[in-house]
Amino acid sequence: MPTTSPPTVIVVDDDAGVRKALRYMLEIEGFGVVTCATGEALLGVSMPPSGACLVVDQLLPGISGIDALETLRQRRVDLPAVVITSAPDARLRGRTLMANARLIEKPLLNDLLIGVIRELI
Repeated sequence: MPTTSPPTVIVVDDDAGVRKALRYMLEIEGFGVVTCATGEALLGVSMPPSGACLVVDQLLPGISGIDALETLRQRRVDLPAVVITSAPDARLRGRTLMANARLIEKPLLNDLLIGVIRELI
């Protein structure tokens, strides 16, 4: 019987503790996890064609999360995406919508992120 890989979540956050916590939470929920510390690192990841979701922190050193996501969209990477931020504003909300992504405000309470990821995948 063939086995299928679990859906993958690509997590981008410059805070090592946040990356570790999200990896742990997502793996418990049955996801495969790839992590990156910067937007530049995300742009170097070989993207799966489907069965994955991006979770990108907005405030990153170097290229911002939304800038990295917009670059991926220009490269025709159409994976579902979630932008996480502690400081949402109208401009970021607009850019997130234009990048076909969901915006979630930190702190990430309860199972909101897991629910959104499952909905998007």
